[in-house]
Amino acid sequence: MTDNGAEIVHEDNWGLKKLAYPIQKKTTGYYHLTTFKAPGEFINKLEVEYRRDERIMRFLTVSLDKHALAFSEKKRSGAFNKNKETKTEEVAQ
Repeated sequence: MTDNGAEIVHEDNWGLKKLAYPIQKKTTGYYHLTTFKAPGEFINKLEVEYRRDERIMRFLTVSLDKHALAFSEKKRSGAFNKNKETKTEEVAQ
């Protein structure tokens, strides 16, 4: 990805999960989430490579708006967990 002008923002390995329905007679799959910034023409190249790779059963590429990006950043930084800790402390006092 980085060789073609993309900037990787965050990677998250979800690991081996059970699929909602069998795909190519397989019931489990390895999930990986990659958040990246890239020019629009890069997406077509990436999806062609995903289609050619036999190891990839399914993929989903989505474009995030500014609100989704802000939410994602807060979630990664743990801001939501800090709010829960503060509320728990208030209740305990």
